[in-house]
Amino acid sequence: MTDLTHSLTTRHLNLWYGSFQALIDVTVDIRHGQITSLIGPSGCGKTTLLRCFNRVNERYGSVTTQGEIRILGRNIYDPDVSLVELRKSVGMVFQRPNPLPLSVRENVLFGLRIHSERGALKPDALEAAVEQALTEVGLWEDLKDRLDHPAIRLQLEQQQKLCIARLLPLKPDVILMDEPCSALDVNGTKAIEELMFKLKGRYTIVIVTHNMAQARRVSDECVFMLMGKLLEHRPTVDLFLNPAHPKTAEYIEGRYG
Repeated sequence: MTDLTHSLTTRHLNLWYGSFQALIDVTVDIRHGQITSLIGPSGCGKTTLLRCFNRVNERYGSVTTQGEIRILGRNIYDPDVSLVELRKSVGMVFQRPNPLPLSVRENVLFGLRIHSERGALKPDALEAAVEQALTEVGLWEDLKDRLDHPAIRLQLEQQQKLCIARLLPLKPDVILMDEPCSALDVNGTKAIEELMFKLKGRYTIVIVTHNMAQARRVSDECVFMLMGKLLEHRPTVDLFLNPAHPKTAEYIEGRYG
């Protein structure tokens, strides 16, 4: 039976890079339509966990995984799961904006073209997809007259929004964000956080952040990790005001990490 409450669940998830165990028996349920922050000191496993959700860790070689990850009720390690389809359903935004060396229009359409048969999408449908995606991320008014301009010439904030827009025509269920504001200034960070609020509900968002103020501002729930283990997962307000684990309290109070 499919669990409609949670978009992502893991059960006894373990991961090794060679002989080093980076994740240790991680079991977590991530609610549908919410923003969940993964927090903890550097090297705690939060980025590794994030990258498990679209199996991108497997690109790095010498990776061994045990346990289960279910996305929308399906175990993503089942042998008949297509990585192409998985990564269509689970989009990824990285620390630094990574627009392709193409026009704004072709950046937005890149994934859609890859996942569609040649000639299946008519020009009007393509243009509508561009307008809808750029509108969703708040870029349409700024860029509607610059769709053929190189995306790499945009401001960093606009580039990061464009990278999010690039995911949307594929209609993902989940958006993963690995420190999406780390390369941005205060205004850029505010803009991306406001966009997260706009997108949540329609999409499940999982974000890795070292910024405790950001985690507190944007997330509905927080997952605290330490040395590959999940120590605490609670509503954000509860975790920050009344942490259940002493190590969580030490971390959010800045005593280490």
